[in-house]
Amino acid sequence: MIRKILALFALSVSLVACQFTETMTLNEDGTGRMSISMDLSEMMAFGGEMSQDSSFQKMDSIVSFKEIFAEKKDSIAKLPQAEQDRLKKMENYMIRMKSDPDANEMIVEIFTDFKNVNEANDLMQGFEQSDGMIPGANVSSSEEGQEKEEQIVGVDYSFAKGVFKRDAYIKDKVRHQQQLDSMKQAESFMSSMRYKVKYTFPRKIKRTSIDDATFSLDGKTMELERSFLEYMKNPDVLDVEVELEN
Repeated sequence: MIRKILALFALSVSLVACQFTETMTLNEDGTGRMSISMDLSEMMAFGGEMSQDSSFQKMDSIVSFKEIFAEKKDSIAKLPQAEQDRLKKMENYMIRMKSDPDANEMIVEIFTDFKNVNEANDLMQGFEQSDGMIPGANVSSSEEGQEKEEQIVGVDYSFAKGVFKRDAYIKDKVRHQQQLDSMKQAESFMSSMRYKVKYTFPRKIKRTSIDDATFSLDGKTMELERSFLEYMKNPDVLDVEVELEN
């Protein structure tokens, strides 16, 4: 993920902001939809190189990972079995690309409909898998036929007995520190980036573990926002437990 972000930064010296939004709609039976989106519209508005690229065209399309994997099946077959198994778990993910050069708009969204919220645990890995699909940007972190590195920060989602939990964790502390070291030169740019979570539940929220969360008028939706840089340094800042009313 950080390689993706740094590559996007390199596309424009006038980058001012980038917004990540993690959205979930949870139904009473435990099914729902989870998505993560990256809004690059402000970068486009300030004249980034991508906005001048001839390949950057107006579009609004949705493609399934299953279709993408089918097109790349020969290359995927050359990957280690563990990598093939990881990709298999993401077949139900979808990618939406929305761009409009006239309106300086560009949004990349990965989403999945789940039968159980823990099916969304690899959502950020799915976002990483979208490398190379952004018009005008060659941000792939690995060459064809090579294994991609695992995400350094993982997230576990759960919902049971009216209680939802989001628990982020560091998978590899050594690699995490290396990642933070590589980010130091870009911290001034990354300081304006935000990461927001927006969760909608089937019943009114009784309580949350976060004091500064905001809520909708009907009490069913909560929002929480942190600095992206803060989140990368300490993933726990977006951990939350939400208890619903009976």
